[in-house]
Amino acid sequence: MKIALLCGGVSPERDISLASGKNVANALRSKDYDVYVIDPAYGLNQPNEDTIFSFSIKSEAPETINRSPQSQRAYIETINNIIPDDVSAAFIALHGTWGEDGKSQALLEFRGLPYTGSGVLASALAMDKLISKRIFTGCGILTPPWITVHKNYDSDTVKEEIVQKFGYPVVVKPNNQGSTVGMAIVQKEDQLDEALSVALRFSDTIIIEMYVPGKEITVSVLGDEPLPIIEIRPKQGYYDYKSKYTAGMTDYLIPAPLDENLSRNIQDIAVKAFNVLDCKGFGRIDFRLNNADEAYCLEANTIPGLTSTSLVPKAARAVGIGFEDLCDRIVQYAIGE
Repeated sequence: MKIALLCGGVSPERDISLASGKNVANALRSKDYDVYVIDPAYGLNQPNEDTIFSFSIKSEAPETINRSPQSQRAYIETINNIIPDDVSAAFIALHGTWGEDGKSQALLEFRGLPYTGSGVLASALAMDKLISKRIFTGCGILTPPWITVHKNYDSDTVKEEIVQKFGYPVVVKPNNQGSTVGMAIVQKEDQLDEALSVALRFSDTIIIEMYVPGKEITVSVLGDEPLPIIEIRPKQGYYDYKSKYTAGMTDYLIPAPLDENLSRNIQDIAVKAFNVLDCKGFGRIDFRLNNADEAYCLEANTIPGLTSTSLVPKAARAVGIGFEDLCDRIVQYAIGE
């Protein structure tokens, strides 16, 4: 079976996408798939696979986003003209904007090609943190209280609203990025404007939400079933870009040491969040669990990482699903078998 593997791209998560893509290519080939690696950042001028995978994950998060219109045209050219007609499906390993937000999915729909993961609408909803939080709230899923800030914000008004609604510390993050790119935990008021300045490099809309003290946990969903909960314990600070992608900087407890009934309840919430956004195939739902055992849903990830330090493979491995079998299942969900 021939698979077009899309990875790389132009989002701030490009390096992570390439790492995921390389792992997926190796896994699918071990299952006898014929894998055709494609990086939409190159458009019609696709290099060989060795060139595509000649990268290294940087320890620090990117400082800005690529907003070049040419990059967007490259995706259209790639999906329209580079993907062969005889592929059975596209495996999307594109993280972040133009890969995880429904745009590549829409182009594949026009081609009539099956693809892995969620559809156009679910991808767009999950990538938009503001919209997904509104949906969670409307469906009775607890999520941290928030305010929204736009690029021409009035600093004094925002600071006053924070004090009135929840106080410090707060979490500042771009509305449509992943991997904690552009995110900061602001402990006091005089740090806020700098955090907003960084976040606005990545999105015109910023979410400021109440910081929930407690545990960082996540639930992966495979098909329609939750995998074991993972508790994430970074060794320094919070679970930022460096802690995510530098081996040894974070401890992962699988399954999370939680009461059985509490674990089951959180898994149920994760599946509900996955379903209310109409996600498909696989995904990951992130939470903060406070000291009263209240699970606050933060966001849904429709193309979670598939790198050597990523969470979905860790959760799958905990129930006996190796990485090769995980990738195989993701493809099978895409083609409906």
